[in-house]
Amino acid sequence: HITGSAWIIDHSRTHVLLTHHAKLNKWLQPGGHADGEENVLNVALREAEEETGVKTFRLLHTGIFDIDIHPIPARKDFGAHDHYDIRFLLEANREEPLIITEESHDLAWVPLKQLTTYNDSASLLRMAKKVALL
Repeated sequence: HITGSAWIIDHSRTHVLLTHHAKLNKWLQPGGHADGEENVLNVALREAEEETGVKTFRLLHTGIFDIDIHPIPARKDFGAHDHYDIRFLLEANREEPLIITEESHDLAWVPLKQLTTYNDSASLLRMAKKVALL
């Protein structure tokens, strides 16, 4: 499955906005299935707004920020499969209100220096390192 996701950092580039994904029970960046949408940036922007409630984003990188292929475990209603995740770098204001939806247990602006306490996957750490190089 093709997915689009958003690595959302604050203006100071010290925090990332993560969602505690309800189905996967993990802290992740917002994102979702393309479902036939050809413009994956639009998918990432739509999912970022739907999953966080944030309305205003600034695209910080004109191209793809990161690509990751990761397995999604089987659930009772869907078999195991891979996600081909196309990721975009966005900026948002930490003061903008967050809205938790049924897709997540929580939302948090996570200090990049503390990312490993939320999720220590190589995939997320790679994006954090890329931000440090900006």
